[in-house]
Amino acid sequence: MSFEEKINGDIKTAMLAKDSKKLEVLRAIKNVVIILKTSPEGISDDGIMKSIAKEVKKRKEAADIFKQQNRADLADVELYQAGVMEEYLPKQMGEGEIKAELEKIIAQVGATSAADLGKVMGAASKAFAGKADNKIVSQLVKELLTK
Repeated sequence: MSFEEKINGDIKTAMLAKDSKKLEVLRAIKNVVIILKTSPEGISDDGIMKSIAKEVKKRKEAADIFKQQNRADLADVELYQAGVMEEYLPKQMGEGEIKAELEKIIAQVGATSAADLGKVMGAASKAFAGKADNKIVSQLVKELLTK
């Protein structure tokens, strides 16, 4: 079953269950898929996952802004949508797993100081694409390189 077929099935299920909140999120995901279909690069599972991860990040950032503005009602909506979208993403790596992989990457690249941050982040971004939040990866790289 392709990703698009899975989304269409979940949309149908949400419609039958009259779950309008989830339906809204699923339609947003379907829009991402449709946009990717019409793009010159074409559609791939990797491209879909990256696009959904971007949408999740946008919603989390919006929720943070809403919280700062004391609009918890809007923040809750954004966090709910991000949560539903995350169900379609691969499982995110834990901090311990990320740290272990980063130590290997640092050894491969030959990084010794904070000046090598760019080299390490370049390799880490490719290695953790869709599996870990780059913000966490960046913090851990800085932490490991300053030891």
